[in-house]
Amino acid sequence: MQGIDRRLIQNFEWPLLVMGLLVALLGIVNINSAAPGASGWLAPTALRQLAWLGAGSVALLVTLFIDYRVLERLSLPVYVTCCALLVAVLVFGPIINGSQRWLVLGPARLQPSELTKLAVILLFARLLARRNPQQPIGLLDLALPAILLALPAALVLRQPDLGTTLLIAIVASTYLLIARVRVGLLAGLAASGVAAAAAAWLFYLRDYQKDRILVFLNPEQDPLGAAYHAIQSQIAVGSGGWLGKGYLQGPQSQLDFLPEQQTDFVFSVLAEEWGFIGAATVMLLYLGILVRGLMIAHASKDAFGSYVAIGVVALLFWAAAINVGMVLGALPVVGVPLPFLSYGGSSLLTSMIGLGLLMNVSMRRYVF
Repeated sequence: MQGIDRRLIQNFEWPLLVMGLLVALLGIVNINSAAPGASGWLAPTALRQLAWLGAGSVALLVTLFIDYRVLERLSLPVYVTCCALLVAVLVFGPIINGSQRWLVLGPARLQPSELTKLAVILLFARLLARRNPQQPIGLLDLALPAILLALPAALVLRQPDLGTTLLIAIVASTYLLIARVRVGLLAGLAASGVAAAAAAWLFYLRDYQKDRILVFLNPEQDPLGAAYHAIQSQIAVGSGGWLGKGYLQGPQSQLDFLPEQQTDFVFSVLAEEWGFIGAATVMLLYLGILVRGLMIAHASKDAFGSYVAIGVVALLFWAAAINVGMVLGALPVVGVPLPFLSYGGSSLLTSMIGLGLLMNVSMRRYVF
């Protein structure tokens, strides 16, 4: 922890904060519209999301006060804590709709798997920052990262939460693209990934998860069952046209044809009510956050800060790409929330902390 440096205030990362808050506030408006019996007043889900945005804003400010270089030393304890919380979920967490993903903390429910995404980013950034950047990465060098990734991934998959498991693995694998990994090793890893996917299909995936993949390949196979979510989502997006149906006027969402419309399919509500123009505006805000994040990674004065920024950008990019692809029918339905926009306190809290990490790296490049 360090005191407030005047240079931090002078170089405060306003563009990133403004874009993130705009998307989050638009998300609350959208969640209110997606709530059952929506009206002009804020629905209970929208009020809870607003409260989580307040908590996330406090967490963002706390993140800014801590020099991100201190987090390099704390990355392993943070990782261990998150793994312990994942174990606690499987022991003490309530089973809700067949899933065991939350810890009940008084009036709030915390989903540790969301925070685990950031823990993996911090730990992998530390591992890469302490390596010689000129030395190619071999197979033995990947053994420890693979073990560190497999532990939380297995715990999250046990909940079961396939979407979050895939996202954690994809974000961690993104680091392979920027590290000096031999082409032959990358090919071998790709082959191993295919083998792992086959094993997961045979031994780990549940029937409903397999059905989601099968109906993605052939939606007409079960239009009223496993394919129902994707079909209704595409109808909602297509009916929005250029300008949309108007706020609180989307028939798919207001008549409750669209399942999970406040969480996984919240982008469908946005596209239906605000049309292509509204959806494109939100996507441009996302693009602005990602581009700014890459600029921060490039301008960072140390390797750890650069790798942290890259990890956060990868997390936001892949989550948004998977969610929007799922909504448009381009990817199977795997249950990945849209950062800042989907209903869910833990997801919003994680997004705000990630935003704080990017701002932290940006502001402290002037105080080295």
